[in-house]
Amino acid sequence: MSLVDLVMPKLGESIMEATILKWHKKPGDTIKQDETVLDIATDKVDSEVPSTAEGVIEEVLFKENDVVPIGTVIAKIRVGANAAVSNNQPAPAPEKPEYEDAKVVEEIPYQPTPSVVSGQSSDNKIRFYSPLVLNIAQQEGIGMAELENIPGTGQDGRVSKKDILAYVGDKATSHKPQGTSQQVQEVSVLPIANEQRTTDNEKPTYQPPTVYTGNVEVIEMDRMRKLIAKHMVDSKHTSAHVTSFAECDVTGLVMWREKVKKDFEKREGEKITYTPLFIEAIVKCIKKYPMLSSSVDGDKIIIKKDLNIGMATALPSGNLIVPVIKNADQLNLTGLTKQVNGLANAARTGKLKPDDTTGGTFTLTNVGTFGSIMGTPIINQPQVAIMAVGAIKKRPMVIETPQGDSIAIRHMMYISLSYDHRIIDGALGSTFLNAVSKELENFDVNRSI
Repeated sequence: MSLVDLVMPKLGESIMEATILKWHKKPGDTIKQDETVLDIATDKVDSEVPSTAEGVIEEVLFKENDVVPIGTVIAKIRVGANAAVSNNQPAPAPEKPEYEDAKVVEEIPYQPTPSVVSGQSSDNKIRFYSPLVLNIAQQEGIGMAELENIPGTGQDGRVSKKDILAYVGDKATSHKPQGTSQQVQEVSVLPIANEQRTTDNEKPTYQPPTVYTGNVEVIEMDRMRKLIAKHMVDSKHTSAHVTSFAECDVTGLVMWREKVKKDFEKREGEKITYTPLFIEAIVKCIKKYPMLSSSVDGDKIIIKKDLNIGMATALPSGNLIVPVIKNADQLNLTGLTKQVNGLANAARTGKLKPDDTTGGTFTLTNVGTFGSIMGTPIINQPQVAIMAVGAIKKRPMVIETPQGDSIAIRHMMYISLSYDHRIIDGALGSTFLNAVSKELENFDVNRSI
């Protein structure tokens, strides 16, 4: 018999951690290979984790709602002909581990709040703290601002158990009262609460409960809404947002779709919407202006050759998710339509896979679906641009003809582009936006599908 480690699987190139939602198995339960052991959630999508071996669950190392780094061992499975759980089955990890070495050695990131930004290292990197270090800091009344200033001897300057214990010891020594034993005794009977051990730059962590007046209803954000809120604020703090607008005449595109949609659905079993037509135009223009499909890494610009187009999709809960069409430039209009419909249906029914939401290089959001004529979308990090298309409206427009100007009823639409002004200037952003507009206006109404 032997023990097999079940690790938190890698769920995409940009996903570094996942939250355990529910354990379907507990210590002592038998498990088959590929049987679901637990449900997890990332900032992109929820997923199931299957067993990598057949046997008996020997030990569960994390509790529900714990946030676990990718690659961390989360459970152990005893395999073998007569696999059985030993009588001295270790209990799950306690709520707050003491100072003894914890089994979990992976470290979790801590994003400093604005009040402690001054405590960041000079290279402006985010520091990482293990659960053991955070637990010791909490018990010793060391706030995050104070923790940020503790020098670390671990990898990349991380604070280890040894570092924080040495800091606690030095702190106790420096505050040791001097004088006679009687003086020491007098001081010792005046304990200082942990909450009062703050530095000059640290603010008290206690926040009084907010009192709401009037007739109000308080709704707790669900997990996905909290993540969306965090991502939106982080994006605004990361990218210098600029939005440009254009108006385009999509009469030809509308008339063509009306002409072919019934035959297309009969032949392909899929409804053709405007979204694949918009994506087709975007991809053609990114080929001309590849900077729109890039990301920023410090002082480097990383141009993405694989054109993976994300499409913002509203969920029945009201939340938003962005499934990604991989290699959209290699698909014809039929292929784009099938991908768009398939991902949209999977998103609304909760059947998206983790890989379906990763790797995007440019995002399209259709605010016109809900009646908006234009929008100023927030960039989906680490991308550098996002396009919004508004509702298509009939309006009287001046048309230039060889016989002179005339007024006609046309199908008009506003499109907008939010882009990262760190690397995309107004000239490039507006040029790209105008190119997409012209691509839609010059749609070939005689094309076959």
